[in-house]
Amino acid sequence: MAQDEEAFLARWSRLKRDEAQEKAAPPAEKKPDDAPPALPPVDELTPEADFSPFMQPKVGDALRRAALKKLFADPHFNVADPFEAYSGDWTGGEPISEEMLATLNHARSVLFPEREKPAEEEQKKEPAAADEKPKESDGAGRQDA
Repeated sequence: MAQDEEAFLARWSRLKRDEAQEKAAPPAEKKPDDAPPALPPVDELTPEADFSPFMQPKVGDALRRAALKKLFADPHFNVADPFEAYSGDWTGGEPISEEMLATLNHARSVLFPEREKPAEEEQKKEPAAADEKPKESDGAGRQDA
């Protein structure tokens, strides 16, 4: 077991040293094949032109952006979105009036919990009045009136 650990640690140490030496090595000079391919001038591009050479990784960002700017300057891409009416900011606006909120029966308990409390108290009072006359049961769970 101790020999296996030594072999593992020796290998790990060697790999770390090799990695450090690779990082310390000066970067290689650019080779001629690293140069960007011959591209047509951006001013002469048309919407029908092939823009794929400008998307290669060897092309600089500034040149790529200039080509894309030329491509998307075409009126074909300047079409209004049919759903633009739905893109507005609908978070603002006038609040709902109290009268209209009161008609929202399905949300009454959420919007006006204080109005529900008196109704609950009245319901609690009604069973107390009904308890004045005791009902008799026949033992089978049925009550006689």
